[in-house]
Amino acid sequence: MIQAGIIGGAGYTAGELLRILLYHPKVEINFVYSTSNAGNKISSVHQDLVGTTEMLFTNTIDTTVDVLFLCLGHGNSKKFLAENTFSENTKIIDLSNDFRLQKDALFEDKTFIYGLPELQKDAIKKAQNIANPGCFATAIQLAMLPLAQHGLLATDVHINAVTGATGAGTSLSKTTHFTWRDNNFSHYKPFTHQHLGEIHQTVTQLQEGFTSEINFMPNRGNFSRGIFATAYTKFEGNLEEAIKLYKDFYADAKFTFVSDENIHLKQVVNTNKCLLHLHKHGDKLLITSIIDNLLKGASGQAIQNMNLMFDFEETEGLQLKANFF
Repeated sequence: MIQAGIIGGAGYTAGELLRILLYHPKVEINFVYSTSNAGNKISSVHQDLVGTTEMLFTNTIDTTVDVLFLCLGHGNSKKFLAENTFSENTKIIDLSNDFRLQKDALFEDKTFIYGLPELQKDAIKKAQNIANPGCFATAIQLAMLPLAQHGLLATDVHINAVTGATGAGTSLSKTTHFTWRDNNFSHYKPFTHQHLGEIHQTVTQLQEGFTSEINFMPNRGNFSRGIFATAYTKFEGNLEEAIKLYKDFYADAKFTFVSDENIHLKQVVNTNKCLLHLHKHGDKLLITSIIDNLLKGASGQAIQNMNLMFDFEETEGLQLKANFF
């Protein structure tokens, strides 16, 4: 049994970590750190946990825990680690974007490995520190990896993706209020979203010399959770060749699957799965990729990485049923 600590315990990603870890057979939660909620019941914030746990938030930390999850706002993980020293045996999984890019992977005496299991499972197993991928980045990379591995991204890639309201976190803003989101739809950060950096990094890792454009249009949907992404680019082969390429690439993946049927968001919400579907139109290949932004796009993938780091079964604690109805 390993001991886990969570920093930044009041947000959506921490709530999902708690929901899974409380039932994980090989993990005991040591502390959940939140300065704004110290002394309050965790279930007073994460109300789905009423009757599940009587734990309280705390403003103290145990620096000897086996694994530490950082669920802090972007830019705050570096500050927290600079101010707090943990045991050399403590494995750290950061859910922000502070360490995802190679230029940021070295921090003080720590090296962060990019934690996309379908890309570099062996490196994750040996890692002491993990930079958990972004939600949009996860869905989009899983749509592109097989093409990049075979050097088939020869022209521009066009991506349109929609995320639910939880993608914006718990802090309210104009575009997260119910009255704004309800019956509404909009794009934001067109062509400049912060996840493009890690997407480009991964593509060029597999396909050296990639110079084409990745045109990404992120959208806000009027639903709570999930990401529905479509990407298309030119592809010389036929659909059967594309399907074989993708199924071969993900043959050993525990959570990423290629569906022969059209896919929809309810198939993955509340799970750690990514489902992919391929469609050929003329010389273009359309790849649809769907995930739960809070699970495969955040906390579920963090636990998947934890399982790999501690040599647990990769699917431990993550066999979750979709919210289908």
